[in-house]
Amino acid sequence: MQLEKNMILLNQEFTTKEEAIRESGRLLVEAGCVEEAYIDAMIERNNLVSTYMGNFIAIPHGTDEAKKYVKKSGISIIQVPQGVDFSTDEEEKLAMVVFGIAGVDNEHLDILQKIAIFCSDVDNVVKLVSASSVEEIISLLEEVE
Repeated sequence: MQLEKNMILLNQEFTTKEEAIRESGRLLVEAGCVEEAYIDAMIERNNLVSTYMGNFIAIPHGTDEAKKYVKKSGISIIQVPQGVDFSTDEEEKLAMVVFGIAGVDNEHLDILQKIAIFCSDVDNVVKLVSASSVEEIISLLEEVE
């Protein structure tokens, strides 16, 4: 999993899940991974099926139709210590780490699997939320390889 420092943000705050998704998409755009239109597809995907995965993480990504906007695979990571609400119903779904994903062909499935395995242990999520530097987040996630 190739993680880039410029695609990781620490200590962010968002009022809505849409703001968090848009920011994760903006990082992908700025890194040259996707075209701007991919961000709207990330919002659309979350409206169709929540991208909240449990254990305080959300993994927004585009719809299948949006694959045409992906230039190269990439992942953005946003730490949200206060959390952002990804609820769609009465049950609270607080995301404290938001992973924005774009994948060429099916590369994103590999990325998703690695994140899911790492974050299936809530202690690992706590480490990501508590990380005080971009380097620390990269170090934690590179252990997954």
